[in-house]
Amino acid sequence: MFRSAALLWQESAARLGEIDSRFGDGDHGITVGKMARVILSRLDGFGGESIKNFIEGLSADIMGINGGSAGPLYGTLFEGLSAPLSDETEIDAATLKAMFAGSEDALFEITKARVGDKTMMDALIPAVDAAVSTEGGILAILTAAAAAAAQGSKNTENMVSKFGRARSYGSQTLGTPDAGAASTAALFEGFLRGFRHFILILREEQ
Repeated sequence: MFRSAALLWQESAARLGEIDSRFGDGDHGITVGKMARVILSRLDGFGGESIKNFIEGLSADIMGINGGSAGPLYGTLFEGLSAPLSDETEIDAATLKAMFAGSEDALFEITKARVGDKTMMDALIPAVDAAVSTEGGILAILTAAAAAAAQGSKNTENMVSKFGRARSYGSQTLGTPDAGAASTAALFEGFLRGFRHFILILREEQ
């Protein structure tokens, strides 16, 4: 799931940079690309540690990436993902819901942004709400979360920016999606694609 998310971030980097360049610093795509490389590097060096330790290490590495607020924000998101885990935790549907809720809680501690403010939270909050309220297994949860994140990102086109440099442009930001919301939607879509690939591998092995 993390590998698929990283690959999708790499594919999306140019588009995210173009979106961010309209009213922001223009570096979101570059930063997302750096985060993707960190994820892939950690996966290539994976030594069999617990998923909790893996995500905590990933969080620390991403926190240290230079490039505006994206590193600290996504580092915090990943830190929240690891919060419900122990070294022995196996991830089932209930645990995944708790992980997503933990990522939301962690970000709530560092940002006042909520739905309607044209930030990454416009994708994250609907995704977590959809995940937590969805009955069924991991595939159903990820499908609902990815769809909600994508719609939340799309919705930012009809919003006026209230945070960051884009805030100074006011109503001029209408019609342009938020780059952070778009990268968050890509993260959840990447998780979904990764899990679907995992299911295919299992079926081939049976």
